Amino acid sequence: MHRVAVLALEGVPPFELGIPSRVFGNARDDSGNGLYEVTVCTADGQPVSSDAGFTIGVSAGAEALEAADTVVIPPTHAMSELLRGAPLSQAHAGALARIRPGARIVSICTGSYVLAAAGMLDGRPATTHWFKAREFQRAFPRIKLDEDVLFVDDGDILTSAGVAAGIDLCLYLVRADHGTAVANRAARLCVVPPWRDGGQAQYIERPVPEPTAATTTATRAWALERLAEPLTLDRLAAHARMSLRTFTRRFREEAGMTPVQWLTGQRLEVARHLLESSDLPVDLVAHRAGFGSANSLRQHMRSTLGVSPIAYRRTFRPGDGQAAGPARPRGAHAGSAHAG
Repeated sequence: MHRVAVLALEGVPPFELGIPSRVFGNARDDSGNGLYEVTVCTADGQPVSSDAGFTIGVSAGAEALEAADTVVIPPTHAMSELLRGAPLSQAHAGALARIRPGARIVSICTGSYVLAAAGMLDGRPATTHWFKAREFQRAFPRIKLDEDVLFVDDGDILTSAGVAAGIDLCLYLVRADHGTAVANRAARLCVVPPWRDGGQAQYIERPVPEPTAATTTATRAWALERLAEPLTLDRLAAHARMSLRTFTRRFREEAGMTPVQWLTGQRLEVARHLLESSDLPVDLVAHRAGFGSANSLRQHMRSTLGVSPIAYRRTFRPGDGQAAGPARPRGAHAGSAHAG
């Protein structure tokens, strides 16, 4: 049983605090057995105030962090002083110090403030809510901030963007731990998509387009049905009835990435699903996913995930025995290209 400890801080939003319990609590094996044990704790074991006007009681203090395999730091609206250079409180610094070596540490939204103030993100890639990105970068210049992605996996520390990106990250971890089938089942029980296209760049405030303005939504849906076919930019733009330049610009505005990046991500998802759920040879997987050749698939998987198709199948194939430390994508990533 994988133990997850969620550290609740003063001013925590109840929605984000509940994300780990909801997602990990819905991750079950084929027999319906739970795969995670989730404990919500505070630094001193005492209740904390939420930002919704009520107090939240917890079942444990910081001792829960010592036994946890994964520690989650939800956001708090009571710690904006950290962005003004205030030090982390003794209680919170002491709680973080109790996290055992080798534990996986996860922040949701502005929970990244706490990790940053503790120096845990120095020199590392990370993300946070786009609305606070500039303040965050000024306060913590040693962090390699990427404000465009939904979440960042840097191995033992993972950070997510605002609110619902915490769901994306938790589902991603379930998938990394137990494969696509378990993660998809948990997503269905939560009534959320197993992954989302693009990064948080698509949610940054921009002028609202005119109601009559064309979008690339229908073309993305059309392309998803034809991933095994050659899909050139010209063909996509023609389907959208736009010039190539207009299509490329509007696609990036809406999806948070270029059409080529989006297509590659979608094709990788198909390939990953086929590698996990079928016995198809790698060259046939590559063909059905739209990569054309096994060599092309290998190159994309190695550059994006750091593993070959065969190694990925060994790690994630349900029923073949899960590896203790499945390979993870390297560095920052967002949306369906890497989430799941």
